[in-house]
Amino acid sequence: MKYIIFLWVVFLSNCSFSQTTDQQLAQYYYSSEEYDKALGYYNKLYKKAATKFNFDRVLDCLIQTGDDKSAEKMLKKAVGKNRANKEYSIALGTFYEARNEGEKAAKIYKRLIDELQPSSGQVVGLYNAFKAKGKSDLSFKTLEQGRKLLKKGYPLNFQYAEYYGSIGDTKKMINEYLGMIDYHRAHMANVKRILGAQIDFTNEASEAYDLLREALIERTQKNPGDLNYSEMLTWLFIQRKNFSAALVHIKALDKRSLENGRQLYRFGSVCVENNDFRTARRAYKSVLTLGVESPYFLKSQNALLNVNFLEVTSNRNFNQVELNEIVEEYRDVLSIYGKGKTTLAVMLELAHIQAFYANQGREALALLNEALLIRGLRPKELAEVKMKLSDIHVLHGDVWEASLLYMQVDADFKFEPIGHEAKFKNARIFYYDGEFEFAQSQLDVLKQSTTKLIANDALKLSLLILDNYGLDSNYIAMSLFAHADLLIEQHRYDEAFQLFDSIVKEYPAHSLGDEILLKKSHSYQLRGQWNKAISSLEELMKYYPDDILADDALFQLGNIYENHLMNNEVALEYYRRILFDYKGSLYSTESRKRFQAIRSLEKNQSTEVN
Repeated sequence: MKYIIFLWVVFLSNCSFSQTTDQQLAQYYYSSEEYDKALGYYNKLYKKAATKFNFDRVLDCLIQTGDDKSAEKMLKKAVGKNRANKEYSIALGTFYEARNEGEKAAKIYKRLIDELQPSSGQVVGLYNAFKAKGKSDLSFKTLEQGRKLLKKGYPLNFQYAEYYGSIGDTKKMINEYLGMIDYHRAHMANVKRILGAQIDFTNEASEAYDLLREALIERTQKNPGDLNYSEMLTWLFIQRKNFSAALVHIKALDKRSLENGRQLYRFGSVCVENNDFRTARRAYKSVLTLGVESPYFLKSQNALLNVNFLEVTSNRNFNQVELNEIVEEYRDVLSIYGKGKTTLAVMLELAHIQAFYANQGREALALLNEALLIRGLRPKELAEVKMKLSDIHVLHGDVWEASLLYMQVDADFKFEPIGHEAKFKNARIFYYDGEFEFAQSQLDVLKQSTTKLIANDALKLSLLILDNYGLDSNYIAMSLFAHADLLIEQHRYDEAFQLFDSIVKEYPAHSLGDEILLKKSHSYQLRGQWNKAISSLEELMKYYPDDILADDALFQLGNIYENHLMNNEVALEYYRRILFDYKGSLYSTESRKRFQAIRSLEKNQSTEVN
């Protein structure tokens, strides 16, 4: 019995080895264009396994050796045995075309189309088979026949759109895609995805965009009760970031669909994400006109205040009168809805504006102390109030009161982002006070934080201490620098600059020179003094081009020119320098993203001019 098994194993091994050898030899001769030798091996392989691959190789070898008669016979036999697979029939037709027997080929193709049944699988299958062979006209005739047979049973819009796109008829392509939405609303997401990939929304001269907009407007006007086209039109304007135009349609859409403010509220959030605060404000105010009956009334009221908050904290271009008006708007909301759990976010934002922008620090502290007494606050909400209180205590110089609160939050949320933030801010307090060794021990822990932003901030402060703290003279200079850093945190910029200047005067060759210039630039940026900020950064690049902060300076220069001075050409050059001169920079990824975005915008603008 064991002997029989052994012989069987040997037999199978020999078969496997033989087949492998045949395949290798067949491939070798085929690659060497010795088709007559390859034919014998592929015939042998085809008899063992009638795969499409082996069939194609045998057929090609027959054609290459000039045996057209055998090739034709093989194709006809395959057509007879595989009626459902139209590829063999198309291959036979192609065979005839190559031999100038166009009538025979046309007859085959006509038969394939005429014999189509009202089956979506058959129609799409034949369409794909013709398309794979590059027979565009025949693929179109297949679709025409299929539409007659299937009628409204199955939409061929995607195939038609694909065909029209391949021949450059964008208008018909768009109409076919929109026809899919007519067939069923469920296709809208796919249509948006496909059109979004095919249309360059950043190109103001995009013909496809104009054609789609015209088609949607026309359909909206013809079918005013059809919400699908209004939704698509709104989507289109949002892609182009034309939020003002989109708002007009959102208002009508929300009203006709009886959404009671839902569409407007969601749209306002989209505007905020894209920094179009003006349109966001109009959207939220539209919700408020619906009255308190709208389930989105209070949300929109809070969101409207948040728009004011974001404008104040990001634009840095405001006066005291504007700030007082914003503060009053917050107070009005709190007077209407009270100070409680549902308005905690409003209270936190108001306290921030009062303390850091409106010179109303005492009022901010009083408001937050009221927030601490609100019943039913979750532990994390209470921690948010403590964090804001701590920040304001730092602003007012009560750093150890702030430290106690930071430590409480750190202890309560040791393994969560808010706890890591509290630990970092507490480490900064010890750094401000000159307790560099203790601060360093806390920062070492935070370098491993899962919160990337906190980990990066901890790493930067840690490197600052390591690079500049050591000898007695260094200790004095470092202490002065840390105190100046605290003054910046407290918005006491003139005092901070005096300390910086004293460090430069007393220690002219100190390693803090680049740090001082970076801090000065940061101070100018906080006040919106962009040209002065640029001067400090350029000075840093002039005297410290090889220092660790050089890439920081370049990135900040690029950001100022791109987002505040609106000079993309200059911004592009700074991002380019990071990519080519500072390849190991932490800013490489973001610089590359911004560099590519600006280049893409310039390319589109160049296309418009031409």
